[in-house]
Amino acid sequence: MNANEISLRLAEEADAWVMSAIHIAAIKALPTTFYTRKQLLAWRNYRNKPDGKNILKNMQVETFWVALENDIVTGFASFIVNELIGLYVHPYYQGKGIGRALVKHFCEEAATQGVDQVLTTASLYAEGFYLRLGFTAIKRAPHYLGTSIVVPVTKMSKILSPATI
Repeated sequence: MNANEISLRLAEEADAWVMSAIHIAAIKALPTTFYTRKQLLAWRNYRNKPDGKNILKNMQVETFWVALENDIVTGFASFIVNELIGLYVHPYYQGKGIGRALVKHFCEEAATQGVDQVLTTASLYAEGFYLRLGFTAIKRAPHYLGTSIVVPVTKMSKILSPATI
């Protein structure tokens, strides 16, 4: 699959369950390189089975886009104006340009709204991915997963210009 074959569309409420499944699968596939099992479990909201309720709630505030291959949702991104909140691709589809296409779309949407700089909070696993897409690390910071679990993350930004979108 190349970038030209990746289809994107605005997420619909009916996509919430599959987005939850992708979120869980993507985190379950991560090794305990940067975060402990306990931290990874908290990151997926202590779920082994999909539950779209949180995503439906977040859809009230965030804009969600999904990536499709043959009408199958393979990944998704959520954002609010200039901040990329979440980006997840099902492990089976990773490495095919889906994440890159979703980030590019987010940057294009932000630029259309007159935004000249975007932000994201990257897990330590995703930091290199965002660096390759032209983001710059701002600082390491704590991220709270619930009330008692804290994980280190990297705050990142990207200056938007026609050449970098």
